[in-house]
Amino acid sequence: MTSPANWFYLTGFTGESGALVVSRKGTSLITDGRFLTQGRAETVGVRIVHHKGLLFGGVGQFLKDSRFRRVGFDANQVTVGQLQSLRKAAGAGVRWVPAPGKVEGLRMRKDAAELSQMRRAAIVAGEVMQSAIGLLKPGIREFEVAAEIEYQMRKRGASGPAFETIVAFGERAALPHARPTAKRLRKNELVVLDLGVILGHYCSDITRTVHVGRASKRTRTWYQAVLEAQTAAIAAVKSGAACGDVDWAARQVLAGYHLDQLFVHSTGHGLGLEVHEDPRVARGQKKRLEPGNVITIEPGVYAAGVGGIRIEDDVAVHADRTEVLTRVPRDLIEI
Repeated sequence: MTSPANWFYLTGFTGESGALVVSRKGTSLITDGRFLTQGRAETVGVRIVHHKGLLFGGVGQFLKDSRFRRVGFDANQVTVGQLQSLRKAAGAGVRWVPAPGKVEGLRMRKDAAELSQMRRAAIVAGEVMQSAIGLLKPGIREFEVAAEIEYQMRKRGASGPAFETIVAFGERAALPHARPTAKRLRKNELVVLDLGVILGHYCSDITRTVHVGRASKRTRTWYQAVLEAQTAAIAAVKSGAACGDVDWAARQVLAGYHLDQLFVHSTGHGLGLEVHEDPRVARGQKKRLEPGNVITIEPGVYAAGVGGIRIEDDVAVHADRTEVLTRVPRDLIEI
């Protein structure tokens, strides 16, 4: 396993380079000299193996020395070049078996401790969002707002942002993944703020849309449509529900407003140690929600030359209920 999120989940190791090998013989972490002390301090019952030279050559040599004959790997995490290095170093006696998503499947189901941490991360994200909304006034630049957002995250104990903060003013709000620029805020513009924190290794993700000045009738109608779509999708979230049905609940509402063609992404995604995890809440997804899943619900509409509106919250699935972790009001804010 080469995903840092996966090796942290299994062992507690927070280093940036290495590979984890799990077998009946035990668990071994192969890493370089920068992380040997850290690996020993952060893990229990894990053999720390020092490799020299390139990582995948060292991992392959370890597999050869350990006389493994059948090795599973995740093609979503290992590149073609890395696999070639592994094969060469491990020798011809190893059979390589595709084994995707083994740890990710476990990570989808959060336990009580993980859910508690994600609640805290969601609360911090909400506090930062409220603070950011208070900054919005004509003349401020997108990257000034983004900088203050990330400062407020750290001030509240987060280790950093879960992803590059999105601050988009006016027509740029039509870009679902807009990145902050030097654009200054003007009156009568939409503002999309999308942010998330990493707190205790776990991510949160929240979006709110604000209008500077009194919103037009069209903006009010579009905002109401997105709010209703999100409300319908959250209502569809329950243990046993198909992810595609949750997505459909949002799309059906937007179709009633003739806005479904302006909804250009999926309704949501899994959330946890990474900001994008399984399960996907998207059109046609048959995966059924289970207790312990945490997903985002984030419908939106986007029109070039006009702007965009998105509302996003984090939702936890329990056996008998649904819990919205983010707590910022969702009504249209006009400032």
